[in-house]
Amino acid sequence: MNKPLKIITRAVFGMFIVLFFSVTMIQFVQADDLRANSLNSRALMNSYKVERGAILVDGDPVAYSTPTDDDFQYVRQYANGPMYAPLTGYFSRTQGMTGLESAMNQDLSGSGNAQFFTRIMNTLNGVEPQGSSVETTIDPAAQEAAYAAMTENGFEGAVVAVEPKSGRILALTSTPGFDPNALSSNNDADIITNYRQLNDDPAQPLQNRAIAGDLYHPGSVYKLISAAAAIEAGEATPSTEFDNPAQWTLPQSTSVLQNASRSTCGPGEKATLDQAIVLSCNIPIAEMTTKMDDNAVPEMAAKFGFEQEIAIPTPVTPSQSPVPESKAQVALSSIGQQDVRATPLQIAMVSAGIANGGTVMKPYLVDKVITPDLKVEKEYAPEEFSQPVSKKTADAVAGMMERGVNTPEGLAQNAGIDGVRVAGKTGTAENGTDADGNDLPFTLWFTGFAPVEDPEVAVAVVVADGGGANFGNEGGSFDLPTAVGKRVMEAVLSE
Repeated sequence: MNKPLKIITRAVFGMFIVLFFSVTMIQFVQADDLRANSLNSRALMNSYKVERGAILVDGDPVAYSTPTDDDFQYVRQYANGPMYAPLTGYFSRTQGMTGLESAMNQDLSGSGNAQFFTRIMNTLNGVEPQGSSVETTIDPAAQEAAYAAMTENGFEGAVVAVEPKSGRILALTSTPGFDPNALSSNNDADIITNYRQLNDDPAQPLQNRAIAGDLYHPGSVYKLISAAAAIEAGEATPSTEFDNPAQWTLPQSTSVLQNASRSTCGPGEKATLDQAIVLSCNIPIAEMTTKMDDNAVPEMAAKFGFEQEIAIPTPVTPSQSPVPESKAQVALSSIGQQDVRATPLQIAMVSAGIANGGTVMKPYLVDKVITPDLKVEKEYAPEEFSQPVSKKTADAVAGMMERGVNTPEGLAQNAGIDGVRVAGKTGTAENGTDADGNDLPFTLWFTGFAPVEDPEVAVAVVVADGGGANFGNEGGSFDLPTAVGKRVMEAVLSE
């Protein structure tokens, strides 16, 4: 064989090997991912020939498929669509999938590896294909309380409630929301029109503010992380005292920091860390953290989940807590400003970790997957996410949070529930100024848990734009998000 022929033969053989490898990767290794891809229109069209499994809340379907007389055989429907949209997402012929519809698509559509033999047996027995159902961890009473509290007041924001000992998500609400039914019909023209209206809406109803979106400055609820970092490192205790001026010049800067009250943190010449948490003062927290390593608070935030990839199984946008570049930035970051951003889920994880003695459990939204013949195909168990602080530190922070609720001067006192020990922390985050130099409306926060001695629920509430137009964009965290959080905690504890 001459040399050119050898080269051609080897080239053809090499191309065959590459082709064989590629086909193997596509058919076996990447098959599930390709089927699950929301852009795979063929998989989406085929899925309409299958009765898709239901998404369940306490055993009741909130997303389910019903037969039709058209070529698609089934249509997806949503009960209480706007209330459950942040967890179900939507399943749409032209717009793909979001939420649990996307994250659990292989189970819902019956196309996962776990259902391989079931599909073969159904084919041999002439049984129509059907997807498995997904049971969520949602507590309907908590979800209804959260949704009602937010929508009755016209709030833009979100609520997340978590069971501290397990990480089970009890409520997941984002407002303003949307009705998934508007995107799930079998009429392409209607779907496209409805999607454009939702996508162009300035209120951004398609944005899941509980776990994604643009994120929020956490403001003073972030002080819980700053306090935990200082106590865990032995830099402070709740009784540690700091200078108590009404104004404090930031290190290496001419900028002046003030407390939200525009006065001192209590009447004395000194203020304790406990007072700084109970009264939500900025200056003592800034003084404390500027004496620590610049990365001390961001590292503690990361242990609680900031900057981490989390899926519940729906992907969660990572909260942000970058290492400050100067002591002035350390001061501002320590009170939840500067470049710090957070999801409500992340703040709920912080409270849940403190409530659970310093152990943060991985948050999760799916309890189990149930086959059409009612067998449990998968069951999800609690997993430890991290242990950022010791029980001693967690108890110290929890004690300060409880005093923020049960003392007359505590800013979280409106979260109090008769006969129940409640721990809480408010937050008011600044958002800069507009083009005319006027302050933009504040972001209002509340986070807390109850009962303190045996926590059943931890909650995080965010209300954007100072409560919105109904409150003149000037509402406060003392009452608005705190009342929402109280209502959700009461719903869980009353069961």
